[in-house]
Amino acid sequence: MTSFDLGVIDDFVDGEPRQVHVSDRVLVVVRIGAEVYVLDDRCSHEDFSLAEGEVNVETLEIECARHGAMFRLRDGEPMSFPATRPVARYDVTHQDGRLEVVLP
Repeated sequence: MTSFDLGVIDDFVDGEPRQVHVSDRVLVVVRIGAEVYVLDDRCSHEDFSLAEGEVNVETLEIECARHGAMFRLRDGEPMSFPATRPVARYDVTHQDGRLEVVLP
């Protein structure tokens, strides 16, 4: 496991998905209050960026803008069709005021 710097929490707008490139991966980062969620930035139904979708801050889900599939931010599980497979989720830590994502 390796940690990669994402920046400070204030770099991320509350409830707004943001695409980041870390190592050889493309991720989507979503901040909701003091919590930060990181998923692979690809819908498991069709290869499309989740960062282009909208976040439901009440249900903690992100929607794929292409076909409307919803994914739970806390574990990447699909919550609606047409997606049936989860997307990978990664742990985020706070180190010295900065956010770090832990990748395998």
